[in-house]
Amino acid sequence: MSGKTRQRILTTALALFNEQGESNVSTNHIADELEISPGNLYYHYRNKDDIIEQLFQRYEERMDAALTVPDGRAVTLEDVWLQLHLVFECIWDYRFLYRDIINILSRNRSLRLRFARILKRGSGNAHAIMKGLNDSGTMRASAAEIEGLATNILVLATFWLNYASIHGEKDEQRAIQQGIVQVMMLVSPFLRDSERLHLHTLSAAYAS
Repeated sequence: MSGKTRQRILTTALALFNEQGESNVSTNHIADELEISPGNLYYHYRNKDDIIEQLFQRYEERMDAALTVPDGRAVTLEDVWLQLHLVFECIWDYRFLYRDIINILSRNRSLRLRFARILKRGSGNAHAIMKGLNDSGTMRASAAEIEGLATNILVLATFWLNYASIHGEKDEQRAIQQGIVQVMMLVSPFLRDSERLHLHTLSAAYAS
């Protein structure tokens, strides 16, 4: 029963943080939503930051799983689409981290360092994917262009849902689809003509 209660607390806290913003949700709000006493919640988690750390660990594990490069074969555009889906879905499910990231990370040095590691891995992953496309002849770009493209992809992916939220987009699938298409539009100018045509065909069908 204790394990189930811990799980319920994390699930409820994540939903409330995503809906209302982490700074607007207290442990009392979480306890009230679960219809348990604050003391019961504190038995499982010392405070709100303890809950955030546990949620961050789940986010971290999921993002690490998403940031993988195909092994033993050439990278394809389909690989990029799939990885972007996994990354954007993870960001959406833990969007409270991104919407209030400065405040959350400023309070916790450990999380700040761990998030910096995620960003570093994301940058390295984007660089490896773009280099793989370049090596296979799918795209043509210099080393400096690949470096810049990888950075732009990371920045766009990191802040896209904030941008979509400011513009009033509340539909999860549409926000994710738009983000993926925007990232692919960064890649498009570097693709061979046939691959660029394929990408635009996919994007049109995807966004319809």
